[in-house]
Amino acid sequence: MPTVSVGRDRLFEALGSTYNDDEFDELCFKFGIELDDITTEKAIQRKEKHLEEEGMEDDGETIYKIEVPANRYDLLCLEGLARALRIFSGLDPIPTYKVVNIGTDSMLEMRVRTETSKIRPYIVCAVLRGVTFDEAKYNSFIDLQDRLHQNICRRRTLVAIGTHDLDTIEGPFTYEALPPAQINFVPLKQTKNFRADELMEFYKSDLKLKKFLHIIENSPVYPVIYDCKRTVLSLPPIINGAHSAISLKTKNVFIECTATDLTKANIVLNTMVTMFSVYCERKFEIEPVKVTYSDGKSFVYPDFSIYKMNVPLSYITGIIGVQLPEDKVASLLHKMQLRAEKSVSEDKEVKFVVSVPPTRSDVLHPCDVAEDVAIAYGYNDIPKRKPASLKPLPLSQFSDLMRTEIAMAGFTEVLTWILCSKKEISSMLNREEDNSAAIIADSRTSEFEVVRTSLMPGLLRTVGHNKDHPKPIKIFEVGDVVLLDGTNDVGAVNRRHLAALYCGANSGFELIHGLVDKIMEATGTNFVSPGNSTGYYIEKSEEPAFLQGRQASVIYRGNHIGTFGIVHPQVLKEFDIPDPCSFLELDMQSLL
Repeated sequence: MPTVSVGRDRLFEALGSTYNDDEFDELCFKFGIELDDITTEKAIQRKEKHLEEEGMEDDGETIYKIEVPANRYDLLCLEGLARALRIFSGLDPIPTYKVVNIGTDSMLEMRVRTETSKIRPYIVCAVLRGVTFDEAKYNSFIDLQDRLHQNICRRRTLVAIGTHDLDTIEGPFTYEALPPAQINFVPLKQTKNFRADELMEFYKSDLKLKKFLHIIENSPVYPVIYDCKRTVLSLPPIINGAHSAISLKTKNVFIECTATDLTKANIVLNTMVTMFSVYCERKFEIEPVKVTYSDGKSFVYPDFSIYKMNVPLSYITGIIGVQLPEDKVASLLHKMQLRAEKSVSEDKEVKFVVSVPPTRSDVLHPCDVAEDVAIAYGYNDIPKRKPASLKPLPLSQFSDLMRTEIAMAGFTEVLTWILCSKKEISSMLNREEDNSAAIIADSRTSEFEVVRTSLMPGLLRTVGHNKDHPKPIKIFEVGDVVLLDGTNDVGAVNRRHLAALYCGANSGFELIHGLVDKIMEATGTNFVSPGNSTGYYIEKSEEPAFLQGRQASVIYRGNHIGTFGIVHPQVLKEFDIPDPCSFLELDMQSLL
């Protein structure tokens, strides 16, 4: 999850209150974020340079590192954090973000050329008028762009943000895609004029920008934004032009976001303008920009249309497990910046019409609304209770009963890997290659190449690794094997198997045979004569993993469900086991 570093004193000033570290940690926990670390600017610099720790007396301002949810883009800057915490604490109302009501003829216009569809087809824009920057606000404005670039923008591959001093440029603007040799401008923080292809070579040695070059470097055309005088605003997603660079003196900010994903572009633009419109002369008002495409279609951004969601009260209280009155739920939603109006359906069910503001792009489903109610109510205040128990699956219940029975017979349960090597289910068991096994694609190790088709390799490996353990060794496992099955939609099927192994000075064949009888007795199955399908019986088997004449198949109601016998000496040698062993494996699901 993203970690946001903010100055403690400036944050407390924005919150209008001071806290000690424990009190602020508790406030963060209640809001659903986490105070991850408390440090200082100089301590961070020393850590980055791998310098030794010094005294803390002159380390400057205390820095809070706050961990926020990855989808809460409105919390990636101090302004958003402070606003959210003040609303949560009941100090501020939910702000109403407005788009200035001006005619489309009076709006700034961004004209999009057809060629941009080859590389970055979308652009959205907005204007912040009458902004007042100081050094801290300016740095926060730049930091938010960087955090959005790293987060939702996916390192500028999906969206790239450009910010410009509107007073240095003149609309209408054009968004074009041109061959690199035709683009010339002075990039940000440079004084020399560069051609776009020269600029790519120049930035290959730049630690910050070189990681973005691959996005457009091999394209025959590069995206570029011009004003009406053919002044370059930016070469997205790489660098802005020096001519329109913003500074502490900037009053009017033009923001453009070029993108390959229009939805994310809207989220990014809305986040930028809602967070910093607080510094506008007319707070929370944003001037729109008309974007006109080459096919004649035009759109006005930012899009502040409110998304309304119908959420039943019973759904909210059912999820969080607390019965709450309607007014209380509406109040809790307000703390999380969600306006909620009560409505009653025809069947008398109480519902809320929840208005999702442009800052809360993370609210997509009624479960998100229920989660916000739970956060505002307080997870620690939700009464602890045992959840209503679901009826266990018959197979799971049967598995637990069998575990108990076998454990009472003196066997110890083990848990082995469900993955194994190909040879462990074939040559090491004296078997041909198993074509019923699910193979792991691009396996990183020869030990984990297939999904096991038998529990036998795991138990033998366990004994091989514990051969110095006092004898006898009596172990068992109840677990799944996986077999290929073309009739299943995923091409394979899980089967629950039971396996037991005895290892000692003698083979212990009679003990394993006795265990078969005990398991069948526990299931209420009688031993019957061969051919009788009402119970179980045993018959001769020819399984190569066992000694000839010292093995048997278990037949249950006419079906083969398993095999037991003395393990073949060659198999024991493969697993480095010096003592004789007897082994049993049954398909438990056949007993249900």
